[in-house]
Amino acid sequence: MHNFELVKPTTIADAVQALSGEDAQPLGGGQTLIPTMKQRLAAPARLVSTLGIAEMQGVCTDDHGRICIGGATTHASVTAETASTFPGLSGLAAKIGDPAVRNRGTIGGSVANNDPAACYPAACLATGATIVTDKREIAADDFFQGMFATPLEEGELITEIKFPVPQASNYQKFEQPASRFALVGVFVARFGDGVRVGVTGASEDGVFRWSAAEEALSGNFSAEAVSGLSLPAEGMIGDLHGSPDYRAHLVKVLTGRAVTAAS
Repeated sequence: MHNFELVKPTTIADAVQALSGEDAQPLGGGQTLIPTMKQRLAAPARLVSTLGIAEMQGVCTDDHGRICIGGATTHASVTAETASTFPGLSGLAAKIGDPAVRNRGTIGGSVANNDPAACYPAACLATGATIVTDKREIAADDFFQGMFATPLEEGELITEIKFPVPQASNYQKFEQPASRFALVGVFVARFGDGVRVGVTGASEDGVFRWSAAEEALSGNFSAEAVSGLSLPAEGMIGDLHGSPDYRAHLVKVLTGRAVTAAS
């Protein structure tokens, strides 16, 4: 690994200042960035750790009833602190990686990276979450722009994510056993005005909403509502773990399971 400077700010303002330098990059739990650096696929001159920033950690509820999670909050903390208020999200966080990953990785780092097989993006899309940065607020529907692609600017830092809490929700994940990333993951969220379905791990374009399932489930929130649907295999990921047809089929199966579990 190459030489780099490690900065450990204690406030968001200090972090933003440190990130304004040339070739600086934020560092959450380092579950993606550090391996990437070890493989010499990235070589930032400065890493700005968010783990010591108290205002970016923890879970609370705002005046609108949304669950607000600091960007530097670990997956393990999300699991524990949303168990009673948002069990669907708690269950998702509990399925991420292994205990070492869950106690180190952060929700902000995962969302910022927008890995096509990451779990949180499915929950963000399915709930209509808001991603808060040091500069602005971005709706989830506008944030995830394709595989590893987001509107984040150079040096922009995710400080918080605000999740509307659905009446019922569940996340079903068919994981790749070695990496524990989602081969396919489906988050279903039922609100008073309809249902939203976020899908991760399946598409070459990254996380997406399955609109046909949303329409069907908004009229009939049951697994039977999606039993007659089919998802085109075109544009789905095909690799040694599963063909595009296989992933398309998994999306349908897991959606049905998520609805049943949420009910």
